[in-house]
Amino acid sequence: MTQYGFVINLQDCYGCKTCAVVCKSENQTAKGVQWRRVRELRTENPNTINFLSMSCNHCDEPQCLKVCPVSAYTKRDDGIVIQDHERCLGCRSCVMACPYSAPQYDPVEKKVSKCDMCVDLVDQGLKPKCVELCPGNVLKFGDIEEIRAEYGNDINVIERQYNLPSHKISKPNVVIIAAN
Repeated sequence: MTQYGFVINLQDCYGCKTCAVVCKSENQTAKGVQWRRVRELRTENPNTINFLSMSCNHCDEPQCLKVCPVSAYTKRDDGIVIQDHERCLGCRSCVMACPYSAPQYDPVEKKVSKCDMCVDLVDQGLKPKCVELCPGNVLKFGDIEEIRAEYGNDINVIERQYNLPSHKISKPNVVIIAAN
């Protein structure tokens, strides 16, 4: 069974934020709602700045799905975590539960939404827009087992280096390639 995931290559990302802009444009999210965000990661020894493009990681154990009181979240057979937006009450339980801040609350609509990995495109055999239009080819998408076989998965080092949440909480389907 396929479990889709992302590769994020910190070595090559120069922080252009095209992925975040195209995600917002493609999904027409409300003002202040960003399903994909580019974070600055700074280290002091050595003094560096890197950029990390993050969205929903379509986790093996999605915390949003576990805590939603109206079961608005489901996980498809291919691992894509989908939200039924009509069912959302806007309680924000999922926002508080997600270690990656993937679900985004819209104060005007009073509901939460999140990245669906461009599921309509994926179902057509295409890539998510953020991956397709990344000018630096920093983002990749595919079967997470194949991705991990090709790129490795030294997530413990990445988490410590950049002070990211523990992967043990939700088991995210993402491989982050550290900057040298």
